[in-house]
Amino acid sequence: MTSYSCCLILLLFTWSTAAYGPNQRAQKKGDIILGGLFPIHFGVAAKDQDLKSRPESVECIRYNFRGFRWLQAMIFAIEEINSSPTLLPNMTLGYRIFDTCNTVSKALEATLSFVAQNKIDSLNLDEFCNCSEHIPSTIAVVGATGSGISTAVANLLGLFYIPQVSYASSSRLLSNKNQFKSFLRTIPNDEHQATAMADIIEYFRWNWVGTIAADDDYGRPGIEKFREEAEERDICIDFSELISQYSDEEEIQQVVEVIQNSTARVIVVFSSGPDLEPLIKEIVRRNITGKIWLASEAWASSSLIAMPEFFRVIGSTIGFALKAGQIPGFREFLQKVHPKSTNNGFAKEFWEETFNCYLPDGSKNSPASTSFHKGHEEGLGAGNGTSAFRPPCTGDENITSVETPYMDYTHLRISYNVYLAVYSIAHALQDIYTCTPGKGLFTNGSCADIKKVEAWQVLKHLRHLNFTNNMGEQVDFDEFGDLVGNYSIINWHLSPEDGSVVFEEVGHYNVYAKKGERLFINENKILWGGLSKEVPFSNCSRDCLPGTRKGIIEGEPTCCFECVDCPDGEYSDETDASACDKCPEDYWSNENHTSCIPKQIEFLAWTEPFGIALTLFAVLGIFLTSFVLGVFTKFRNTPIVKATNRELSYLLLFSLLCCFSSSLFFIGEPQNWTCRLRQPAFGISFVLCISCILVKTNRVLLVFEAKIPTSLHRKWWGLNLQFLLVFLCTFVQIVICVIWLYTAPPSSYRNHELEDEIIFITCHEGSLMALGFLIGYTCLLAAICFFFAFKSRKLPENFNEAKFITFSMLIFFIVWISFIPAYASTYGKFVSAVEVIAILAASFGLLACIFFNKVYIILFKPSRNTIEEVRCSTAAHAFKVAARATLRRSNVSRKRSNSLGGSTGSTPSSSISSKSNHEDPFPLPACAERQRQQQRGCKQKVSFGSGTVTLSLSFEEPQKNAMANRNAKRRNSLEAQNSDDSLMRHRALLPLQ
Repeated sequence: MTSYSCCLILLLFTWSTAAYGPNQRAQKKGDIILGGLFPIHFGVAAKDQDLKSRPESVECIRYNFRGFRWLQAMIFAIEEINSSPTLLPNMTLGYRIFDTCNTVSKALEATLSFVAQNKIDSLNLDEFCNCSEHIPSTIAVVGATGSGISTAVANLLGLFYIPQVSYASSSRLLSNKNQFKSFLRTIPNDEHQATAMADIIEYFRWNWVGTIAADDDYGRPGIEKFREEAEERDICIDFSELISQYSDEEEIQQVVEVIQNSTARVIVVFSSGPDLEPLIKEIVRRNITGKIWLASEAWASSSLIAMPEFFRVIGSTIGFALKAGQIPGFREFLQKVHPKSTNNGFAKEFWEETFNCYLPDGSKNSPASTSFHKGHEEGLGAGNGTSAFRPPCTGDENITSVETPYMDYTHLRISYNVYLAVYSIAHALQDIYTCTPGKGLFTNGSCADIKKVEAWQVLKHLRHLNFTNNMGEQVDFDEFGDLVGNYSIINWHLSPEDGSVVFEEVGHYNVYAKKGERLFINENKILWGGLSKEVPFSNCSRDCLPGTRKGIIEGEPTCCFECVDCPDGEYSDETDASACDKCPEDYWSNENHTSCIPKQIEFLAWTEPFGIALTLFAVLGIFLTSFVLGVFTKFRNTPIVKATNRELSYLLLFSLLCCFSSSLFFIGEPQNWTCRLRQPAFGISFVLCISCILVKTNRVLLVFEAKIPTSLHRKWWGLNLQFLLVFLCTFVQIVICVIWLYTAPPSSYRNHELEDEIIFITCHEGSLMALGFLIGYTCLLAAICFFFAFKSRKLPENFNEAKFITFSMLIFFIVWISFIPAYASTYGKFVSAVEVIAILAASFGLLACIFFNKVYIILFKPSRNTIEEVRCSTAAHAFKVAARATLRRSNVSRKRSNSLGGSTGSTPSSSISSKSNHEDPFPLPACAERQRQQQRGCKQKVSFGSGTVTLSLSFEEPQKNAMANRNAKRRNSLEAQNSDDSLMRHRALLPLQ
């Protein structure tokens, strides 16, 4: 069974390659085999297959000299690599090269030969079959030429992951790696060429063109890309036609009619020479002149089109050509070709076609092939035999004595691409040869075995290829398997010497350059129609003067326009402007709209009167705050300063300094750093200020209303905890600012929208919500502060700043409530001014209400800045509270006595006392005496300890019935003592700081 399978496979392989006899291939054995696909012929002979007998392979006709030169370039590169001591040493490259005949069918027939051989090798039949003539697998294929042929070949080779490196297929469809997995190429794809065509049209300010494309995978995608680029540049297409070398005469006539009747003078053509030739012949027959032809690379230098008899029609051709390369020694190699070459089966036919003879042992001993020939994407030559019978060849003819496209090596473009394709495969094999285990491209860093290398492994290395070619250029395929290359721009001239068409290089297109800098054209070298240097006109409408633009006419293409004046803020300083250019952000158009003048710039400047006034107020606030701070520092040991919580007052004054200072960030030209600093500085300063007021007010309120002065209360009232509370309140605002600056930081913003001729430089806050949170949190603390201030309105005067704090908070609320509509309704520099005014007003309100009264007492009423005055107000407050509590207890005692003993008199006694740290209390101050004398029949005693207020209050009434009420008096006194003890503990330990 195994032997049967072996024979069957061998028969299959024999059948698949039978159509290619010894003279129909170029083949050389080697350790590694490369495949090649070249158009040695232009087509196949038409033959009706009636299927009455076994179908035979069709015959290829019309010899292609350039195709044979490309084949020679591949053989030369392989021979050069084999002789290299550094590249693939001890390895020999072989080749199997077939003729595609410029048709898909022949190309697939050759491709099947590669695939069949690879499948035989994959079965490892050497163990069962004695294959003495075994040929190794083809690990890569160089070719094919036309994009349509390469598409078909790529679909087949991709099934087996055999790498295909094309030298002339430029269709952008082949960049689709999902469909063409193993396709690579050494020629740029047409996407860059189509862009370059649009750039040329834009360069010459043409906007009215026609397009013609070959109806194949080369022409259709190329012209489609051009249309996309043209649309972006406002270039209108008057007509768009498809052509083919197989189009009938009627179709050609219709296309020529369209060209003749069109007003567009520029015609963009994406086609090969053979497809375009029938159309050009008909145009020449009708003598349609005055057109400008923009040629794609495929026919820009085609010998089929660039003929002297066609020059009067297409002499104004501008085309693209691939960048020419250099192959040292290739010229000598071309001259060494000989018909008796054993490795090149195409050499005999080449010799016969070159010298128009036949070799006795060759296949071409029949009448010569017709001289009709077709071109190819670079421009192809063809066999030129015209005799019915040819004389025999001697084999000693001089190859340099005959002019054929084969020896035209002055500009090696496609030939160099072939040379580069072979070297790309060789360098991929070199990477496999020199691979170090553990650093390879395969699983776990493994390497492929060069002696058993497979096609897919070569494909992997080609995708990661990077080497320097003989011209010093880096070669690496991009993710689409393409090489990015540059184009030369040529103009057709008529040679004065022999009247032939020559291609003058007039510029280049650099795809690596920045957009707008890729195209270079030397207009002095261009000849339009072979004679004139004046750029032809190909627009639908006449030029518009500076200050105007092209306006679209309803019902007409966009390139057919009328001249419209540029609107304000826009200008045009050139003729036939397709659109008015907007003036730069800092400029505005002049009266004629031909240029721009600088805009007026406005912001809240330091030098303008409004800015000076606000600055003076801010400096005044800083001075007054510093003055108050100096006064408090100098009189820091006086009772008034101590009673106002000295340390918190210092911090409060520091925060007010920050508030006044923060307003200065709103003046001057906004910068990014000032915009990001001013709002957080303002918000944190105000929160710090209000936090100090809140903690100070709340602390006094807690001291005077706490029921039992435990150690926990003393700790709560401590200075460290007060600063901690201030820090926590301020820390919340800091967090808000940090989040704001991180997520949406404010920045300097040049506002051009408010007024056309004025630029308002303002700060873009980044997030109005964040600004709302910042101001809202400040107002929330102010509202809480207002609540505590209102609650502490009945405290002693020296401790009670409630009415001043309440008034300051009212000012604060009025300022910031008014700020919201003012901020929303103003614009430009007045936005900053409104906020500065709000900051200054609120800061002055806090400074004046809280500190001016104390400074007045310290400086102008020193008699009130004594310890007696402070103790007096404290004692009076304590007496009032104690008296109310005692009277309530007395009323309760009387009611109880009446219910028990029926007596009507009682002598309540109450005592509020607190032990001092010293045994001897201070003498009773005068204010306490006055308080005592004002009581009706009551006796009070108020004493103070050093550093701690000690209160002792007693009340006595005349005895009316001592014996009857003694028990009741003792009971009432005991109850009053118990209740007043709580009040006494509640009032104790108020430090005079």
